[in-house]
Amino acid sequence: MAIDHFSHEGFDLAFLDQAPANGRGDPVLMIHGFASSHYVNWVSPGWFKTLTEAGYRAIAFDNRGHGGSSKSYDEADYTPGKMAGDALALLDHLGIERAHVMGYSMGARISAFLALEAPERVATLVFGGLGIGMVDGVGDWDPIASALLAQDPETITHRRGKSFRAFADQTRSDKRALAACIATSRELLTEADMSRITQPTLVAVGTTDDIGGSAAELAALMPKAVAFDIEGRDHMLAVGDKAFKKRVLEFLAENPV
Repeated sequence: MAIDHFSHEGFDLAFLDQAPANGRGDPVLMIHGFASSHYVNWVSPGWFKTLTEAGYRAIAFDNRGHGGSSKSYDEADYTPGKMAGDALALLDHLGIERAHVMGYSMGARISAFLALEAPERVATLVFGGLGIGMVDGVGDWDPIASALLAQDPETITHRRGKSFRAFADQTRSDKRALAACIATSRELLTEADMSRITQPTLVAVGTTDDIGGSAAELAALMPKAVAFDIEGRDHMLAVGDKAFKKRVLEFLAENPV
């Protein structure tokens, strides 16, 4: 899989664009979560294989500050609106007028901002790993930045901070860039905002996920949303779940571009 690059707002952004075997298919733009990358979130768990084998054009990019994309240490660069702008710029770069958009965790929030900013470009939405937390926030995120910047990870006592620090180390991320990102990327949406997202939407959260919040509660705020519980999966493991993939394929088939 050959990585390509495009530029937006001074960032060099890495992306992967893979067509199905027949060379044609509805595009699915995938937006990864915090401290992840297109590879960790979508290639490694088999989403590119799943989508292209089902006849879809699979597209994913590394958010600014992540993976193979350029980094910034300025918190102001990491609002969900600006990162949604990167996603829109990629659609423009590829000449895609409308796409299915699937985001996981932070990527789900970015997807929501994209749908509000450019509704005509978003055919459907999949919010993975983020339910009502998109509106009310879930848990205490402030210690995560401190955990990312800690010189000795053994000194981290905050459970979620320890988990994300381990994930950032595993993905060899730029932890200073991630600390800047976590400060501003958690901007909440209101219930009124969610009611303005009128695309068919699938909200899917693991049943043992203590980060995302209720899928059903978020779906209830939206006119065309359905909820799906990813059984027995936590925030880190739900993304590659077979039942989740099966449900997404059903949802996409029901709602073509």
